[in-house]
Amino acid sequence: MRLATGTDSGSKNKSSRLKEFVVCSRCEQLSPKEFAVNYHSSVRNIPQTKYWLFNEMGVRIPRPLAQGPSEFIPEKEILQLGREDAETRLLLIEAFATFGRLDNITLLMGFHPQYLDSFLKTQHYLMQVDGPLPYCYRHYIAIMAAAQHQCSYLVNLHVNDFLQFGGDPKWLAGLDSAPQKLQSLSEMNKILAHRPWLITKDHIENLLKAEEHGWSLAELIHVVVLLTHYHSLASFTFGCGINPEIHCEGGHTFQLPSLSHCYLSDCMNGNNVVEERLNGQEGSEGTGTTCEVQALMEKMKHLQECRDEEETSQEEMATRFEREKAESFFVAPSENKKSIDTREISRHFEDPSYGYKDFSRHGEQYVPTFRAQDYTWEDHGYSLVNRLYPDVGQLLDEKFQKAYNLTYNTMAMHKDVDTSMLRRAIWNYIHCMFGIRYDDYDYGEINQLLDRNFKVYIKTVVCSPAKTIKIMYDSFWRQFKHSEKIHVNLLLMEARMQAELLYALTAITRYLT
Repeated sequence: MRLATGTDSGSKNKSSRLKEFVVCSRCEQLSPKEFAVNYHSSVRNIPQTKYWLFNEMGVRIPRPLAQGPSEFIPEKEILQLGREDAETRLLLIEAFATFGRLDNITLLMGFHPQYLDSFLKTQHYLMQVDGPLPYCYRHYIAIMAAAQHQCSYLVNLHVNDFLQFGGDPKWLAGLDSAPQKLQSLSEMNKILAHRPWLITKDHIENLLKAEEHGWSLAELIHVVVLLTHYHSLASFTFGCGINPEIHCEGGHTFQLPSLSHCYLSDCMNGNNVVEERLNGQEGSEGTGTTCEVQALMEKMKHLQECRDEEETSQEEMATRFEREKAESFFVAPSENKKSIDTREISRHFEDPSYGYKDFSRHGEQYVPTFRAQDYTWEDHGYSLVNRLYPDVGQLLDEKFQKAYNLTYNTMAMHKDVDTSMLRRAIWNYIHCMFGIRYDDYDYGEINQLLDRNFKVYIKTVVCSPAKTIKIMYDSFWRQFKHSEKIHVNLLLMEARMQAELLYALTAITRYLT
């Protein structure tokens, strides 16, 4: 065995981390791709009790700090390599070949291969295909966007990518150390992340007409897409409780596990008799949660019958929107905040006190409702993006459609269910929180279909994602499968991204006209 070291000139910045990992002579002969898969598998499968034996031999083995890809979902229930269907396996192989890693976000999205395919194509095009922005700029902007939501997981991923693509390490000292051109994005970054309805054509003009550090229109479109993409991906990361991988910052430790830790780890992964006891306890509340699913299906059926029997006037539609918008003020995001070390993150963005505020709060500056038919993604945003950044409009449109239309016609244990009404309620509720109104939608359906626990979860994940905790994830749709909750997070992510894009692209259009 020997200590692992960097094998190429571009790995100098990683040598301090790599030198602590031990490589056996057999793994030394493997290709980088084979080594990564072999190493990941080997470390994951080391029994906890064997760590002490390796330590006695003088071998330091990194131990994962987290159990599996998600803090919220038991590891045994998450898609495992080698057990998935052929379509998903091919997607995971392609993801590894394209990005050089198989991250936990990809593993969770693997529950929905149709969507994952579209997501990976978009991610690849934005970050690795020739476009308006230099590659190191793309990853630095991803760092800025993820840092705005204190998402250390995404920040750490793109710090490594930034360095790999030749980025200047000095920029990572903080936003003040980056080029002035990148610093000028700070205002747009924070407004899009927290209050996108405040973006105006003046913000666009300031970025395009800066004398020495101005952006071209094509570059700005690329910037806007990246910012909105990574703001929404931060929501998905927190909404699904994504854990860092073992090789990432915050994903491993060299400390020996205690006996209590081994016992707890087994319990969390279903390897102990405690699981049977928990299953026995679940029976007492199973009836209640089953009734919740049945009640939700009955509401959907009733609302459909009402649609067929009577037509709601436009005045009543508008009144119900205003009522739902007002009620959303009182659905506060969770105040529970996970312990997050923001020292390494806060340097990548300005004004940490700036956060989400409800759209058009009473007593504050009036912001008119964004009427969706006045500026739609399909009729306006799509064509603007595609004209200035070819093919990206098409990729984004496909991704939006995949998330919105994705269905297996199931709800919990029920089959042959039309879920379109429920999916539309979730999507439109998110847009309602951002002040976007659809004239043809009855917002009274939202209160019928989304209970308060679900609304709190949605608002927290979309507006204050760093405050998302496991108890919130567990408290809604208790009888639904984890794959269905992941689908909810795909809807939240894409609806949020589209809302941000609509405001930014409207401002750009007003500047151009």
